[in-house]
Amino acid sequence: MTAPDESTDATARTADAATADGDAAAERDAASEPVALGGLPTVDELAFDVADLPGGAHAAVEAVLMVADEPVSAVQLATVLGLPTREVEEVLAELAAEYRGELGGRPRGFELREAGGGWRVYSAAAHADVVGRFVVDGQSARLTQAALETLAVIAYRQPVTRGQVSAVRGVNVESVVRTLVSRGLAAEVGTEPSGAVLYGTTSYFLERMGMSSLDELPPLAPYLPDLESLGGVDEVEGGTR
Repeated sequence: MTAPDESTDATARTADAATADGDAAAERDAASEPVALGGLPTVDELAFDVADLPGGAHAAVEAVLMVADEPVSAVQLATVLGLPTREVEEVLAELAAEYRGELGGRPRGFELREAGGGWRVYSAAAHADVVGRFVVDGQSARLTQAALETLAVIAYRQPVTRGQVSAVRGVNVESVVRTLVSRGLAAEVGTEPSGAVLYGTTSYFLERMGMSSLDELPPLAPYLPDLESLGGVDEVEGGTR
């Protein structure tokens, strides 16, 4: 009987291992290939050069802002467009000036403002009455008067507890505060030593108000009928933030 050739067996094992490695490499290569799912374009197919687009970077920035449902930062825009952040910031400043009519054109009915940590298109303040009539006419208010008053107290006195808000308004505000929290306009921001929950406004509140910070809230003093009965100007203004 002839003994098995050990060198032949070793060669066979080496060939099998090489085949397995080749199959694994082929699978990895296949997995790295862009795949179009459901007819959607691949990432490679979405590649573009902003300079080749109609209107260039200015039009591209406008297109993104038109579909954004929240403020978009210059860094986000730069990443999407493949441009330096400084160039995008210059484009945003130029668009804002153009919409205000500062570059020779007519003022627009909308403006580009930085608010809520990013940039977003808003209706121009000069046309607030027209927009307000359109929004209110034939439509129910999104927030009740009670909710608006409660939100105002939270905005000016934050951080504030429900009990403190109730003391200002003279009514129980528990359900109203829950409504404001559920709509993302207010949120829990901490607790007092007594365990009472403190509430404050959110970035969404700033976004909806078109502000960058609470410092842009209008002063209360001109709207207060009797400052002495409320402890004087210093005490009132001291509790507005």
